[in-house]
Amino acid sequence: MSERWKYQIKTGGIWGVFMSVFMILFNLKEASFSEQISKPEFFIRAAAYIVIGIFVLGYFTWKSKNKRENTK
Repeated sequence: MSERWKYQIKTGGIWGVFMSVFMILFNLKEASFSEQISKPEFFIRAAAYIVIGIFVLGYFTWKSKNKRENTK
């Protein structure tokens, strides 16, 4: 696997998991933790955050990382 994909999966995956946890904590007033986890919407939203994190956030952070390294 190339360095780019390793970097994108690492940064985007961490962001996706962080956003999923943050959304659970944000909605704790409306529904309990176990209730939120048991709904299929949670898994769809979590998968969407992870995919967006890997492909969008990971790509743009990789480009900026390469740009910084090439200007040094």
